[in-house]
Amino acid sequence: MMKNFSPRKMSLSVALLAALFAFEVQAEIPQAARQAQIVILGELHDNPDHHVRQAMWVAELRPKALVFEMLTPVQGLNAQSEWSSQAELDGLIGWSDTAWPSFDMYYPIFAAAPDAAIYGAGITRGQLQHMLEIPLATYPPAKRFGLDEPLDAQEQSAREALQAEAHCNALPETLLPMMVEAQQHRDISLADAALRALEQTGGPVAVITGNGHARADWGVPSLLAHAAPDVIVFALAQAEGDAEISGGFSLTLDAPAPMRGDPCAAFTR
Repeated sequence: MMKNFSPRKMSLSVALLAALFAFEVQAEIPQAARQAQIVILGELHDNPDHHVRQAMWVAELRPKALVFEMLTPVQGLNAQSEWSSQAELDGLIGWSDTAWPSFDMYYPIFAAAPDAAIYGAGITRGQLQHMLEIPLATYPPAKRFGLDEPLDAQEQSAREALQAEAHCNALPETLLPMMVEAQQHRDISLADAALRALEQTGGPVAVITGNGHARADWGVPSLLAHAAPDVIVFALAQAEGDAEISGGFSLTLDAPAPMRGDPCAAFTR
């Protein structure tokens, strides 16, 4: 199973550590995840350990399809072309030309399931701007996923508070409802892609996305439960250290926080 992650001339000590880590990951994957038709693997985008775990889970679960928040549908189709290296795949999908973190962290996820169908669920900025010009309730897929009615006041307030915090409390309050709606559009796109992938490949399907979309209470799992209540879904959240993540996930696992600068510095300049 480790062949997708090990250099061809890996030293014995590194190989031993990798084997031990693989055994640990195998042990941490619960039976519920192994039996699920759709497994949502949450992350903090810039944490390399989160992506290592995602790759190891993918290698163990052997999904028939991978759904990426980070890829548009066109990039997903391009990723299904022939490729045999990180550079070739990067050239096909243009990852390094995007604002996502380094492809070095994400490529092992692709390599862990080289025969899986790749689905992109990302929404371009232009597409999102167009979507936000019309009420969410009138957006055709909204009803299918239970988003054709306004959120209750408590959930709307909680979502806006999270958006404010995520943007270092630097956004005008008038923009927060639009940010919440944008998150809902992304949830719809991910849920739709996951169901299409399941229908077209038979599953299982692994979804690579941020923790916010993996929330069981109001993220992609809740949309899937509304649209396809018979589909078995498992949602993993990945935290850092002892930080708590709310959202009712199936499982939450920890990893060390990477060295990072002040995420709010860009908002103060």
